[in-house]
Amino acid sequence: MSTITFSHPTYKVPITLPSGLSQEQLLAFHPFSSWLSTLQASLSAQHTDPTHPFHAAPYTLNSITVQSYDLFRHPVPRLGFVKLTASITNRNRESLPGAVFLRGPSVAVLVILVPEDVGSVKDEEKERWVILTVQPRPASGSLGFVELPAGMVDDETGDFAGAAAREMEEELEMKIRKGDLVCLSELAGDVQPEGATDQSGVPLPHGMYPSPGACDEYIRIYMHERRVPRAQLAEWEGKLTGLREHGEKITLKLIKMKDLWRQAARDAKALSALALWEGLKREGKI
Repeated sequence: MSTITFSHPTYKVPITLPSGLSQEQLLAFHPFSSWLSTLQASLSAQHTDPTHPFHAAPYTLNSITVQSYDLFRHPVPRLGFVKLTASITNRNRESLPGAVFLRGPSVAVLVILVPEDVGSVKDEEKERWVILTVQPRPASGSLGFVELPAGMVDDETGDFAGAAAREMEEELEMKIRKGDLVCLSELAGDVQPEGATDQSGVPLPHGMYPSPGACDEYIRIYMHERRVPRAQLAEWEGKLTGLREHGEKITLKLIKMKDLWRQAARDAKALSALALWEGLKREGKI
């Protein structure tokens, strides 16, 4: 299979592409441009900050090789996933792990339901319910993975709240305005001493990185709480939802919030949402 190599127009890094993937497609792929610009900012910080741990022997991005890619077919054909390797070395011939899976950001929603007949705050603590989804996740080897409602963000719009509201409608069949969603990730970022940056001061987006050793994905976590008639709670349990034409086979699961850490212990989104909710609750932010 033939490959092509070109120099990045801004960073002048040689990039090798596999057959079938064009330079224009890769440069228009937002997860790639976002990852590369953040990485370049991190590499530059080595030189400008004398206290940086790599200041004495800074690392350099030498080249990028795209190994494979996947196209999404819905709603229109577009680049979906990219697997690449980056050669990053210093003058001591030391290298950094460079295998990267690019897929872009996602959102997850912690949906909390409280029966309308609950009166006291004490009773409310016992009567918080959470909606989870159960669906096939072949990457985990499971056909019944329990997790928070979640979905990818459209690269074109970058509308995180809109994506979260859309996922609620598609997966939970629950309509909500974007303004009624609370972004737990942003609230947590606002109270961090360093703000939305890493330890070196390089800007990073608000969100949780489930696998930063190999994947660029970060998940911005939202919350929505509403009171519902007690009889309505049963309507969500076992309900079949999802975009069936897109291969989504989702069953809803209703649990007590106090059991979330146990019922969804394999889902990083759920554990992160619970930690954020509890921390922000203690801080009086929600």
